[in-house]
Amino acid sequence: MVVVGGGMAGLVAAWEHARAGRTVLVLEAGDDTGGAVARLDLDGLELDAGAESFATATPAVGDLAAELGLADRVVAPLPGGAWLRHGGGSAPLPAGGLLGIPAHPLSREVRRVVGPVGAARAALDRVLPGRVGAAAPTLGGLVRRRMGALVVGRLVEPVAGGVYSTDPDVLELDSAQPLLRPALLEHGSLSAAVRALRGGAGRPGSAVQGLAGGMWTLPRALRRALESAGGLVRTGTAVTGLDPAPDGRWTVTTASGAVTAGRVVLAAPLSVTAALLAPRLPAAVLAAVPPPPQQDVALVTLVVDAPELDAAPRGTGVLVAAHVTAVTAKALTHASAKWPYLAAAAGPGRHVLRLSYGRAGRPAPADTELPDLARRDAAELLGVELPAARVRAAALRRWTSALPRPGVGHAAAVAALRAALPPGIGVTGTGIAGTGLAAVVADARREGVAVPGAGPGP
Repeated sequence: MVVVGGGMAGLVAAWEHARAGRTVLVLEAGDDTGGAVARLDLDGLELDAGAESFATATPAVGDLAAELGLADRVVAPLPGGAWLRHGGGSAPLPAGGLLGIPAHPLSREVRRVVGPVGAARAALDRVLPGRVGAAAPTLGGLVRRRMGALVVGRLVEPVAGGVYSTDPDVLELDSAQPLLRPALLEHGSLSAAVRALRGGAGRPGSAVQGLAGGMWTLPRALRRALESAGGLVRTGTAVTGLDPAPDGRWTVTTASGAVTAGRVVLAAPLSVTAALLAPRLPAAVLAAVPPPPQQDVALVTLVVDAPELDAAPRGTGVLVAAHVTAVTAKALTHASAKWPYLAAAAGPGRHVLRLSYGRAGRPAPADTELPDLARRDAAELLGVELPAARVRAAALRRWTSALPRPGVGHAAAVAALRAALPPGIGVTGTGIAGTGLAAVVADARREGVAVPGAGPGP
């Protein structure tokens, strides 16, 4: 068994195959495994350099953590909740929402953001027939039809930009939230669908969890479990070719040699997967599933001395609407106000802030502008003074292939791709599963259980 790619998808798929008794080799082009779930050491703190939480709408990541012996390290965020920065100012993101869609359109929190007219328009969702907007291909199209443009522009767009780095009007609904359309048809209104999907969840940001010590500990534990099960991992090994062997198996070529196996899972960035599959599939199949547009996202982490932030004036962080000109960042996470283990590690007066840059149509600023821009944006978003002297340490990390932006038709194209795969080949990864650890882990586990039509064993 060969798995191409050692990010979270590749490690999960490899571990599933190893547990099934197969001999597994993971080939990773980079210097380390884990992909966008990575570690950062800054000012004596062990921090996440990429993903710092996982969605709890599905049990995929929580179950994986439990199976790896990490159940006692799963933690919920502190209860401050996220805020929103829009054209009218700053306000808490309304409680109980999903992707910015309000569960209670007439609530005071919603009126504070979209005004009484916007809230009244959003409330029409309750009396519109369930079929209205149900066929919309994008998240923005659905919400606009049912709740109006103000809800899209002031609530949904900042969340889509913060989570998916894209505009809700180009984000495929069924890739971003596949349960939302069926829930709308079942419950008759979008707000009722949101309430059903969120259950009793409270403040925005409460539908996620993390791991004490950081999410970076998850791929470390996963790799240990994989190797304990007999799996092998080679980093710094880029795959350059995938060819059928005479005995019905597959030859995987790298710069350092070739290996032959009965099963191969491609868990690399979709552009790499497409290049390896190009000689094996009809051109029309690959043309229908081009790699989603990649958004260069820069993540700046600041450790600052700011005792006034002990009160968490903007909760666990701030999402920024695209039309806000006073701030360049698309989101700020007040990490030491979000995670109890980090608050304890940082201590009073010392705070960890994560600011992300880069959204559709607005590339992330150059390295030379960061992280000083992040310091100024943090001061603006949090309403405090943050002169350069109060920044203890700063780090910049850029992510590209870890953040695909699936457009309309992507889910159907992926299904067609999988149906056309040769026997013994499987695909997974962010370009296939979509954005977010929960989606990636669930898809990789399904791919790791079996590769349909697999040939002889290794």
